[in-house]
Order: sequence, then C-alpha cells, then structure tokens
Amino acid sequence: MARLLLTCSLLLLFLPACRQQMADQPRYEPLEESGFFADHRSSRPLPVGVVPRGFLNEDEHLYTGRVDGQLATTFPFEITSDVLQRGRDRYNIFCTPCHDHVGTGNGMAVRRGFRRLPPTFHMDRLREAGPGYFFDVITNGFGAMNDYAAQIKPRVRWAIIAYIRALQLSQNANARDLPAQDRQELERTSR
Repeated sequence: MARLLLTCSLLLLFLPACRQQMADQPRYEPLEESGFFADHRSSRPLPVGVVPRGFLNEDEHLYTGRVDGQLATTFPFEITSDVLQRGRDRYNIFCTPCHDHVGTGNGMAVRRGFRRLPPTFHMDRLREAGPGYFFDVITNGFGAMNDYAAQIKPRVRWAIIAYIRALQLSQNANARDLPAQDRQELERTSR
C-alpha cells in the first residue's frame, strides 16, 4: 500500500509538468532567424493581394478628394448637423491658430508674429473653390501650411471643409437668403 501511495504521489507531482500553456509555447521573436523556412526568416511576408484590415481605401472621392483624377466639386457623403458640429470642433482645434475662428487668416499664431500666410476663406477664389481643393490642401499642405494627413482622418477633413463652407456662407450671407421666419426674427432683434 505504501508503494502504491508513493507511486501515485510521484505521478501527481509530475502531472503539472505535462501541461503546456500558451505562454510557454516555443515562438520566434520578431525578425529572429528561423531554420524552419527556406529563407531563414521567422517573420513571414504577407500573401499577394492581401489588404490589411481597415486600410482598403477604394473610394477615390472620400480618400483623395478627387473624382476621375479631378478635384471634387461635391462632398462624398451627406452633410448633417452632426457632421458640421464635428467639423467645427476639429476646425477650432487644428485651424484656428492660423485661420482664426471665422476664417479671416488672422489667428493667434499670426498675431504673435508668424508671417501672415493663411488667406481669408472669404476671398472670391476660395469661395469658388470646390471642396476637393480644400481636401487636397489639408491632406498635402500648401505654402507654409503643413499637411494634416496624419493628424486628421479623411472623414474629419470633409467635416472641417463643410464647416469652412458654413463660415463662408455666414460671413457673406444676405438677409434675403434667409427663410421668412428667420428674417422676421432678425428684424425683430435688430430693432
């Protein structure tokens, strides 16, 4: 009986050693040499034609601001109040230091000595420019303006452009363009 108990105890003692966990499995460190593959690389190349998840940017209009190679004259999605609000938030973060809150090009950086380079968004040339032009400038930079492709995702760039369009409209609006109810409210408050 003692011999059986001793044998069982030894088996129980060695039983946990048979269990192999994921963390204990043999594995290669990144770029470590491997004798298993013919090219001796442990890091395997991606199969031909594979697209990393989340990086398939087939929509030329959305991701490049172009349609058939030309700068887009329209937005790639519907502009809603939520899109405008997002554009306003991001404009206030990324654009106001140079362009100011209404887009005149007299932001805090300019007032503190940075060369006055950003033009006003309210000049005829920029009011007539299509949204694709602004997308291209935000993406690639222009003159002294750095590109913001890494900081601002494409959909957010379009939201900022929609907000710039709202700024342009607000600074060049005509009371005759307002709905009748809003015109009456404006007249009532301006008395």
